[in-house]
Amino acid sequence: MLTGIHVKNLALIDEIEVDFTQHLNILTGETGAGKSILIGSVNAALGRKVSKDMIRKGAQDALVELFFDVHDAKVLDCLETMEIPVEDGQVIISRRITPSRSVGRINGEIVSAQSIKTVGELLVDIHGQHEHQSLLQKHNHLDILDHFSKKALGSRKEALARAYDTYMALKKELAAAITDEDKRRRDISFMEFEIDEIESAHLEPGEDDELAALYRRMSNSRQIMEGVSQAYGLTGYDSGAGDATGRALRELSTVSNYDDAIAQLYSQLEDIDNLINDFNRELSGYMSELTFDSEQFQEVEQRLDLINNLKAKYGDSIDDIFVYRDKQIEALSKLQNYDAYLDDLKKRQEVARRNLRKLSEEVSVIRKNSGEILAREITQALKDLNFLDVRFGWKFDTLQEYTRNGMDDAQFIISTNPGEDMKPLTQVASGGELSRIMLAIKSVLADVDAIDTLIFDEIDTGISGRTAQKVSEKLALIAKKHQVLCITHLPQIAAMADSHYRIEKSPQGDGTATNIYALDAPAMTEEIARLLGGVEITDRVLENAREMKQLAAQAKLGTIQSAVA
Repeated sequence: MLTGIHVKNLALIDEIEVDFTQHLNILTGETGAGKSILIGSVNAALGRKVSKDMIRKGAQDALVELFFDVHDAKVLDCLETMEIPVEDGQVIISRRITPSRSVGRINGEIVSAQSIKTVGELLVDIHGQHEHQSLLQKHNHLDILDHFSKKALGSRKEALARAYDTYMALKKELAAAITDEDKRRRDISFMEFEIDEIESAHLEPGEDDELAALYRRMSNSRQIMEGVSQAYGLTGYDSGAGDATGRALRELSTVSNYDDAIAQLYSQLEDIDNLINDFNRELSGYMSELTFDSEQFQEVEQRLDLINNLKAKYGDSIDDIFVYRDKQIEALSKLQNYDAYLDDLKKRQEVARRNLRKLSEEVSVIRKNSGEILAREITQALKDLNFLDVRFGWKFDTLQEYTRNGMDDAQFIISTNPGEDMKPLTQVASGGELSRIMLAIKSVLADVDAIDTLIFDEIDTGISGRTAQKVSEKLALIAKKHQVLCITHLPQIAAMADSHYRIEKSPQGDGTATNIYALDAPAMTEEIARLLGGVEITDRVLENAREMKQLAAQAKLGTIQSAVA
């Protein structure tokens, strides 16, 4: 549930903070007061593109924060996958917008816009004019049907997608495998050459690193000998550090019995002398073994050239070369046993195709059965919304090729007037009708929709009177199982509010600011009166507003009872 929103320095908003409640939250205000800015703020926080011009004049940046109370396992699992900590179900999504960039966070962790969009789609379902228009896109119709049918479909859609991927991979492999005989012989010859070249080198893992170290030492043997010789002389016992340390020991030994401190110093110097002696002896041994064998150097150089040549052809390391060799051995085996390989591939592709067909048909049957149920329920919901003679249904076609979604091509068909044939929505529905059709669909999907918060903007476009009353009742029905935020200018819808907020624009300094206020019961009545009466609010208008609230309360009670029944 969206528990609150904080907006600062966005468009006409200086700073607002508002808490929302469960069930039906209604937002009203004069035209131009900034109602759309509030929805825009939510969209901005949830990852939609925002122009830098939306930053309030004179401000350095803009900030939008959304506060959620989340207990849905799917949302919490998604956040856990993103490694975002959640305590007591509290989730805060924020976005700070500057002229050069924007930064999104979830519970303080910086995340990408896509991550916020992913989480946002699980938390909030926003329906504005653009979303109503999405009903005109045919591919969205099958998504709606699948959403309604998800319990009946179970895991079949995921299995269908996997079956499609398997089939297409085998189809692609078979197409690549079918080749002419001359090319097959050339490929066999070339693979045999590459495999033989690698295997005849008798490579050993890590050999290249050992040879490189040996080559480096041998190629710098002269410099090594000079450096080691100098070090040997400087630490030796012939005018070196060893000789000086020995003389110092003899001097201290004559006086060490006179003072315990000198005795300790003598002991330390004795350890140093032993270390120098050991070091000098090991250095001498290293020098005795340090020889330069020109034949060995040439062998190392040639071996390194061979390995580097193989690396240039087959991989950046010996392990990569082995991987390439094994891959070529497998490919060669297929070509050498071409007929058997091709026959096996065809059989596996046919098995995959039958499995894909079986799953596609199963999904299609479920869709058509669920589609009849959904069509009946949407038809009833549309009649509830004052589409008195409406008929609603589906048109199913079969695609020529398989897809990850099966072979169904489905779309809504509707007739809103008696005697008219049922036609696609694009040929029938107006903008106002689309908003009511979307509302009807959402009311039917309310029981299966896991998204807790629904936001409706422009749901009342092109309606009034009895239709507006029906729309308000449908919103109240949805709000029994979901949190609903609805921006409206119609008193019939506003009267249904469980919580009511007024958005207004007022002068501030040299400019204008938008504010939002939660209304108490008397203020709700006054706001409904304003929607009813316009500029002058008379006692009679106020009485009408009070009556409208009372009728709305009775209607909501009836809605609860019918929903329970």
